[in-house]
Amino acid sequence: MKISSGIKILFCLIMINSVKPQLVNAQSKKSVDEVAVVVESLRKAMVDADSLALNRLTADGLSYGHSSGVLQSKAEFIHSIASGASDFVTIDLSEQKITLSGNTAIVRHVLSATTNDAGKGPGKVKIGILLVWIKNKSGWQLLARQAVKLP
Repeated sequence: MKISSGIKILFCLIMINSVKPQLVNAQSKKSVDEVAVVVESLRKAMVDADSLALNRLTADGLSYGHSSGVLQSKAEFIHSIASGASDFVTIDLSEQKITLSGNTAIVRHVLSATTNDAGKGPGKVKIGILLVWIKNKSGWQLLARQAVKLP
């Protein structure tokens, strides 16, 4: 049986289009994994009060919002962590969801932590977090963070 060249071309187009979504899904999975890694790096840098890592992980235009309504710039955020004014002894993240849109990632999770802010003794916090990450020439960087109090 002889197959016409038109049917061969149609078959090839169908095969190409069926492979394309798999490639896009693989790329999206890779990007989601990359974002999960930088979120973990941010968590660790906050616990370790690592100002160099915090500087690398955050965009210059960072808007860092606390559940109290306080907003901080990149410099203010890094200073509060490095100085111990905001001291995270432990941070646990749960219920994390990562959504991608081009070079932007939205991350939502619940942050549970023990704190020792400015030496005020141990405290506990459990808040909802929204993170907005952008991918630029430096890699994934945190552009915005907003915390909300949970019931």
